Amino acid sequence: MTELARAWLNGQPVPAARAAAAAASLLAGSRSAVVAGMGTDVAGVRASVALAQAIGGSIDHMDAQAVFANLEVMRRAGWIVTTPLQTRARADLVLLVGDGLVEAWPDMAERLALSEAPTVAGGSRKVVHLCPGGTLPPSWPGLSGQPIPARAGIGGPDKPGHEDRATTLRTIAAGKPILPALAALRAMVAGRNTSLDETAAAPLRGLAATLAASRFGVAVWSSAALDTLAVEMLCGLIDDLNKTTRFAGLPLAPANGAEAVAQALTWITGFPPRTGFAAPAPRHDRWRFDAQRLIGSGEADAAVWISAFSAKPPDWDKTVPTIALVPAGTAFRTPPQVVFEVGCPGRDHDAMLFDPAPGGIVFCAASAPSAAASVAATLAAITAALPPC
Repeated sequence: MTELARAWLNGQPVPAARAAAAAASLLAGSRSAVVAGMGTDVAGVRASVALAQAIGGSIDHMDAQAVFANLEVMRRAGWIVTTPLQTRARADLVLLVGDGLVEAWPDMAERLALSEAPTVAGGSRKVVHLCPGGTLPPSWPGLSGQPIPARAGIGGPDKPGHEDRATTLRTIAAGKPILPALAALRAMVAGRNTSLDETAAAPLRGLAATLAASRFGVAVWSSAALDTLAVEMLCGLIDDLNKTTRFAGLPLAPANGAEAVAQALTWITGFPPRTGFAAPAPRHDRWRFDAQRLIGSGEADAAVWISAFSAKPPDWDKTVPTIALVPAGTAFRTPPQVVFEVGCPGRDHDAMLFDPAPGGIVFCAASAPSAAASVAATLAAITAALPPC
């Protein structure tokens, strides 16, 4: 590990090698350590697994609950999903469901071409946001709650038929949680009655008719904003719509590299986050290896916190000896024993990251290369400094 890396031991700056030795000593003396946060790239995942195996610890991601919201539905009930490219090219209706879409994919409106008519299916494209409060984030250019003009060259106010080719947007307010609105919408699509009064039912009834009339609709949601039951209800609605038309889902991954971590852990160990390595073979248990629970109950006696994408500290309340790999300027409730300043994957150094546009893990060249150490290099130095078994 390069000495250019910045590190602190008990609040005092020290050479990176000394900090790695101190971190290794802390972990070697632990009985049940947890590698948490896991805001890192694929190389960081590999290094995290190597460290967890060496110390018999466990791995959890800060957004694991959001990962499970999708994963549980997929493996328990199945789902019908599509790709961003198919959405951009063919969808004549895009249903945006819930909050958190901008946070999950800031470039979504542009990458899905929501302000353009579909280029393959033809006709018009409707965009509907079923959301708490009924408003769209102001950061989405072109999606302001008003009809969106057609793309240049397709149509315009001075061209006949522009209204048939234009993309239109409307918002429909839903309460929190959004599950009751999705349940009512699914019932209306199936022709069943609901307990809603006419004021609440009218916009959903209109949306149900719009969904049924679509030729190729896509529902977009962020698992960070919808819980498992809401995702399951939405996927059930998609199943019902496919009895009479074509409809698919487009789940957006949570932030902090959660999707790449989940995929990398699965192909390395066979399991997603919340996996332990104390036994000869990895074991996955959503409850047992929940980092928040392990630390709150006192079962974990040491923690490695990794958050390379954002200056996010651990959110547990109980004090536990901690080794932190974080960006500069991260503020903690309780100062960790050892802190390493690390770079952001894809910005400070090259990385393999999940890209929602192709829907897979891709190579991302560093946009602003720096001398900041990577998570993978830092963890490798700590693992190398562990005493022999």
